Amino acid sequence: MNINISNSSQEPIYSQIKNQIKQSILRNDMEAGEALPSMRRLAQDLRISVITTKRAYEELESEGFITSFVGKGSFVAGQNQDLIKEKRIKEVEVRMGEIVNESKNLNISLQQLHDLVTMLYEEEE
Repeated sequence: MNINISNSSQEPIYSQIKNQIKQSILRNDMEAGEALPSMRRLAQDLRISVITTKRAYEELESEGFITSFVGKGSFVAGQNQDLIKEKRIKEVEVRMGEIVNESKNLNISLQQLHDLVTMLYEEEE
């Protein structure tokens, strides 16, 4: 698992870790039952505090993305494929909302934005 931490980011380090692991799970880069590195090992690899990795894992567990077992470690939780799809759609909605706001700030019309999305969508096919 490859996690990149940015010290210049406004986002807290635990949140960067959590979000990168969550995205890996949602993209199916990590499968149900797959073991995550131990909190201590991840902290060593990233050169950060174990408390930081602990918080990221706790939040992932509370959101249902991983399960942890004392003495055994943390594992990707089995998830319903419909639920995963719904979470991914929600993520697209959030990112599109950011794009819409930026487009408004730049005075890009709805038609121009629509044309741009259509062009990009058709390029990917």
